[in-house]
Amino acid sequence: MVTFMQAFSWVGSSNSYVDEIKVAIMKQRVTYGLFGGNSAAGQYKNEDGCLIWLDDKGEWEFAIVLDAHYSAESAELVIAIIQENKEQIEEVLFLPIQDVFHTLSQTILTIFQSPSFLKRCQGTKGETACLIACRKGNYLWWFNIGDCALFLHHPELINLGEYQQNHRSFFEWIGKESAFHKGVPCYSTGVKELRKGTNHILLTTDGLLECPDSNYSEAAFIFEKFKKVDCYGGILALLTDIQQKNVRDSTTIVSWAVEINDIGTIPSDLHIAGEMR
Repeated sequence: MVTFMQAFSWVGSSNSYVDEIKVAIMKQRVTYGLFGGNSAAGQYKNEDGCLIWLDDKGEWEFAIVLDAHYSAESAELVIAIIQENKEQIEEVLFLPIQDVFHTLSQTILTIFQSPSFLKRCQGTKGETACLIACRKGNYLWWFNIGDCALFLHHPELINLGEYQQNHRSFFEWIGKESAFHKGVPCYSTGVKELRKGTNHILLTTDGLLECPDSNYSEAAFIFEKFKKVDCYGGILALLTDIQQKNVRDSTTIVSWAVEINDIGTIPSDLHIAGEMR
């Protein structure tokens, strides 16, 4: 089994980053940014979390952002259960592309529905939103519980006004009051074919989207900060701006860009038009 080149995990209970911005790059591939909010606005703790795994050949990236409330215990628990199942998830990530995403969805669902995990949730203080995303080859997959957001920036999609990939869903969590405790678990999942060229992927908790006196609820304004800068510069600009706007809520961002060589699916009439030219 090929092992991860690098792994990173963090929860706000270990370092809150209140009044402090942290931006770092993993292996020149994935950038993460952490900001705990402003104490002047009343913030005193950070209940976000994130986890990032990278393979050693650049074939895939696997990332999670978490936004807990009441305490960070639920975010800690989700990261712990994912790490406990690291070998199983890693095996899935190295499956052939036609098998990986269906199997990954089933694996995550099985982990979150396991009686032992649900029992641990019952003993946890609070709940967390949880957004998991994975890029392999020319596809982007996600598994979402709650209101974190996944964005994809590409010129062909921008021309059609498409940025956000998941649906932010309220009153969904995992933890003490879990969307998985009842007979039917509540979550959403999906797969997106990436387009030829540069695809910029960004996951964020809602502190960014709900910052006062900002337009970050509209994705176009988020990606304005990345013009003429790399992911590090863009994330730093976003977090600096919300800090200056005295946001209270914490924000966690994970972002990276990937170059795709394959031409994405296009309508059949465009194929015909291309042949005529």
